[in-house]
Amino acid sequence: MSLATPLVSLCQRASFIKSASEVDQCPPDQGFEVAFAGRSNAGKSSALNTLTHARLARTSKTPGRTQLINFFGLDEQRRLVDLPGYGYAKVPLALKEHWKQHLDAYLTHRDSLVGLVLVMDIRHPLSDFDQMMLQWAGDSSLPTLVLLSKADKLAFGASKNELLKIQARVRKEHGDLVSVQLFSSPKRQGVDEAHAVLEQWFFPDLLDIDAAEG
Repeated sequence: MSLATPLVSLCQRASFIKSASEVDQCPPDQGFEVAFAGRSNAGKSSALNTLTHARLARTSKTPGRTQLINFFGLDEQRRLVDLPGYGYAKVPLALKEHWKQHLDAYLTHRDSLVGLVLVMDIRHPLSDFDQMMLQWAGDSSLPTLVLLSKADKLAFGASKNELLKIQARVRKEHGDLVSVQLFSSPKRQGVDEAHAVLEQWFFPDLLDIDAAEG
C-alpha cells in the first residue's frame, strides 16, 4: 500500500496552468519543475496521469498529439511539465524542427527545471529521440529518471533482463545522473519508486533534514 507523502498529496491536487509553443511563453522561471518526455506512443501521457492520480495529459491512439509544452501546477512553487511527443507524429518536418529547437532551449536554459522523467517503451528503448534527450540532460547536468513503460507487456524475467541491460548501458554512458526503473500504468508498477525520486527533486530540503538527522 502506498504511503501518503507531501508529493502524493500535491499530485492529487494537480491542475492545468497553461500551454506554450515557445520558451518565452512558459510560466515565470522560478520554483521547481519536473518535465516528462517520451517518444510518441511510449506511454508518457499514461505515466503522467498514473503518477498524479488524475487525467492531466491527453492519451490518444494517435501518436504525437502533444504538440505544446503543457504546465500543471502542484502548488505555487512546483510544476509538472508535459513535453511534446516526437517520432511517429504525422507533422511537417518544419514543425518537428520547431519542436526540437524549443525543447533544446527549454531543457538547457530553464533554471527551475530540476529533473527529467524520460518514458521509454520497454520493448523499444533507447531510440534516437531517447538518446538525444539523455544527451541534452547530460549537457545540462540534469538528473533523469527513465521509466521503462509497458513492463506488463513482457514476462517478469524478460522485463528484469531488459532493465539490467539498459541500466548497465546508461550507467556506462551517463554515470549516476540517470536512473532506470520498470513501470506499468495499468498495473501501477513502479509508482512508489517514481514518487520517491520526484519527491527528492521537489523537496530537496527534506533530504537535507534526513541527512542531518542521520
